[in-house]
Amino acid sequence: MFYYPDRPLYVVNPTRENDLEFEIVVGHYNEDLSWLKQHRNECCIYSKGGSKNAPVLPFTFTPLPNIGREGHTFLYHIVNKYDTLADVTLLVQGRIDDHVDLTVDEMKERAMATVPGQVTTYPFRELELFDHWEGIPWEQYPCWKRWSSMDCKKMPDTPLELFQKYISQSDRVPVAVGFAPGAIFAVRKETIRQHSKDFWQRLLDKMFLGEMAHVNPETGHYMERFWLALLNPNEYVQWDASDVAKTKRNKHGQLAKGQWYRTPTGAEIDLGAIRRGEVLDSPLSASTTSPDMPSSPETALSSLADEETIAEKPIGQ
Repeated sequence: MFYYPDRPLYVVNPTRENDLEFEIVVGHYNEDLSWLKQHRNECCIYSKGGSKNAPVLPFTFTPLPNIGREGHTFLYHIVNKYDTLADVTLLVQGRIDDHVDLTVDEMKERAMATVPGQVTTYPFRELELFDHWEGIPWEQYPCWKRWSSMDCKKMPDTPLELFQKYISQSDRVPVAVGFAPGAIFAVRKETIRQHSKDFWQRLLDKMFLGEMAHVNPETGHYMERFWLALLNPNEYVQWDASDVAKTKRNKHGQLAKGQWYRTPTGAEIDLGAIRRGEVLDSPLSASTTSPDMPSSPETALSSLADEETIAEKPIGQ
């Protein structure tokens, strides 16, 4: 259960999946969205690439200023659709095949099985660990040079200060949090609404508006690492050295609390860790790969490695 004492616990409603409203929220810049064509009527697309890079028909979209990466896009959606959120929301970037090796149908199937309080993430990338509470030491991670070498708007507050204000709402200092690389996840509206609309608005204002309204704010990287902790702190916040799961994986197939993958310092390429075994072999994730998806996690990782040598494009999500 969530540790917020002043908020109600959510009881799982045995509503059939077919009765749930489903929506895909897409943070777009200039990516080819053909992989979403068969699900276009379920998409809410926010495009930050201007008229030159706007999605073409049959897609419809809402234009947004190119600020804040995907964190701004997702928070904008939550705040502006708070009262009309779909029962199940799948949040994705305009390109996902460098993080996910499932078809959209398979992602939707997993999303529709999500229950209140759960955050569904997707293979092939494992959940990763974040514990840089005084700020990300970019210079120690050559693999992240794509981001650190770009013009980045620094955040005056440390990640710990933001965490204490918006997640723990106390002066407690956690050991680490777990996060999904790329911020690709599905969640129920009840889980989002454990926080008030005013809470999400204040978070949007703090992270991405005012002085942080920038194409590449440092808060964009922080928000990617905070989503799971915001939505289910009991599962994704490790408070002390003893607060570690006894099993490698939780009941959702994710790396369990305290078992998350840590990117090694000095790494030249950030390939993360690949979700295998019982997760990729399960019926929900046995993939019949579509033409627009990589043929295997290794293929996608190879593509990601190749991208490290490609000239940087503007940040759109």
